Amino acid sequence: MHKLIARFRRLQTEAADAGMSTVEYAVGLLAAVALAGVLLKVVTSSAVQSALNAIIGRALK
Repeated sequence: MHKLIARFRRLQTEAADAGMSTVEYAVGLLAAVALAGVLLKVVTSSAVQSALNAIIGRALK
């Protein structure tokens, strides 16, 4: 009987930890998407595009 209770408690503990990695991956994915959105806004801004064009223009001369 004691072994059965110990096994049940172990299964409860494992089940409680089962979703943690999924949540961590979801939070990491959200952070990566947010960062990508910010970078896209910065790179597509007119100031950054004109600076990149000037750098590339000077490099090709």
